[in-house]
Order: sequence, then structure tokens, then C-alpha cells
Amino acid sequence: MDELTVLYEDNHMIVVMKPQGIASCGDESGDDNLLEQVRRYIKVKYEKPGNVFVGLVHRLDRPTGGVMVYAKTSKAAGRLSEQMRSGDFEKKYLAVLVGVPKEPRATLVNYVKKNPVNNMVYLCPQTTDGAKLASLEYETLEEKGGCALVRVKLHTGRTHQIRVQMAGVGHPVYGDMRYGGESAKKGGLALWAYSLAFTHPVTKERMRFMVEPPADLLPWKHFDVRKAVEL
Repeated sequence: MDELTVLYEDNHMIVVMKPQGIASCGDESGDDNLLEQVRRYIKVKYEKPGNVFVGLVHRLDRPTGGVMVYAKTSKAAGRLSEQMRSGDFEKKYLAVLVGVPKEPRATLVNYVKKNPVNNMVYLCPQTTDGAKLASLEYETLEEKGGCALVRVKLHTGRTHQIRVQMAGVGHPVYGDMRYGGESAKKGGLALWAYSLAFTHPVTKERMRFMVEPPADLLPWKHFDVRKAVEL
């Protein structure tokens, strides 16, 4: 059985840590994915016969790790998904950027469009057909070796948003050869969803879950990630 890191679980939902390199749900690759791992975990733990319901509420890119919540009932799935649409989910990320942004704290507002042929997202004018608003705020926490550890808070949840917007201002995420090209430095993608806050779908309690990025791996080990998560 897969080693699943469960941060919280009740009758309505399960919060887990997504490792880097695994898909949030099934895709055309046919690879094993986190949703199926959660399903197997529930099936074995509770000795459930037949199919086990696990509702996908949000996604993280395959190379991105961090906190994810899955629903265990259709009612919870519907309510959590509605929170996603209404902006009640608060998602915060840590990223290591190549170079140090001139502005230590700023809000980036762009319009983006996804090309389904190559699964790439591009910055585009607002008037472009199919363009979607992408907004985030970042804050530089630490600088070392020509790189910067930043906290990012998303205002919108577009595909590859952080990677595209940071590359757009000349500071790609470390390891992001896809959007940063040769300037991105080779290595694992240094992007981590460390904090997720939302309202419990049944009790209505406000909940927050946090998990540190892998502090022993490059480039995270050059920075005080524990302090960054606690801030």
C-alpha cells in the first residue's frame, strides 16, 4: 500500500500531502495518481467493498507538492468546490525564484491563455479571445546565492499561474525549464503549496493546514523554510 501522508481526516473529507512528481488525479498518461492512492487508502483502512467515492476539489501541477483536500462524500465535494469557485479557499505557496525581484513585495495582474495542444500557458492582452485574469501577490522572505525565497498568495487559480507570472517578470521558479528556459537552473521545481485554508463543508469551522517543503533538498535547504511556514 502506498505511503500516504494524511494531515487530517473525518467522515467528510481527507487532507493529505501531495508529493512532487505525482498527478493530483488521473490523466492521459495512465500513471498512478494521488486521487487513486487516497481511494485505496480509504478502501483498505475501512474495509469498504466496491467502489469508494473520492471527490476531486482542486488540483496541483504534477511537479508541485503540498497540501491537498479531497472530499469523501458528494455533498462535501459540492460544498468545497463551491468554495473554490467563490474564492473562499486561501492557498499560499513557497517558491524559490532565480534572481531577486526588484520589488520585495508586489501584486502581479496579468491575463493568460492556455494552449491545449502543448499544455502551455501564455501571458496575453486582455482583449485576446479566451483570456483569463491571473492575479497573485508575492513577498520576498530571504535571499541567498542569487535566488529568492518568496511567499505567494493566489487571488485566482489559473493553470501554471505562478510559474507563468513569475517568469513574466524575469524571475522564473527554480527548476522550471518549461517557462524559464535555460535561466531557470536545472533541478526539481521549487514550488510548494504549504498552506490551505477553507471552511469545513459541514461544521462550518474555518480550518488551515500547513506542511513544509522538503528542507533537505535543493534549493530549499539553502533557506529557512520552517521559519517561512511559521510566519
